[in-house]
Amino acid sequence: MDKVLHRNSKVTVALKNLLFSYVITVLMILLLSFLMLKLDVSNKILSGGIIATYILSTFLGGFLFGKSAEHKRFLWGLMMGGLYFAILLLASILTGSVMGMEPARVFTVMLLCLFGGMLGGMVS
Repeated sequence: MDKVLHRNSKVTVALKNLLFSYVITVLMILLLSFLMLKLDVSNKILSGGIIATYILSTFLGGFLFGKSAEHKRFLWGLMMGGLYFAILLLASILTGSVMGMEPARVFTVMLLCLFGGMLGGMVS
């Protein structure tokens, strides 16, 4: 039990890095919202900003988690991207916003999250 609750356990580090990733996501979404409010932003720029948000958030989470791992950092980063996507998908299902999306788009978001986390782990 002590090992699970230890301050530096992998679970604790993963949760901290996941929280950090979502804080970055919120900040980038707020920036995109501000740009939409003040400027006439096209859908292409908005879509690019959302893709950049997924990649940057998972990259930073994977990078930080990879820093704490000794071996196979890319796998830990991949796991971070997977956790990020799983929570994102769960939130989308609970709010009902995933119902209108085609499966190819959900798959693309999953690949972006996995790629961003894995890249962050590899760079760390």
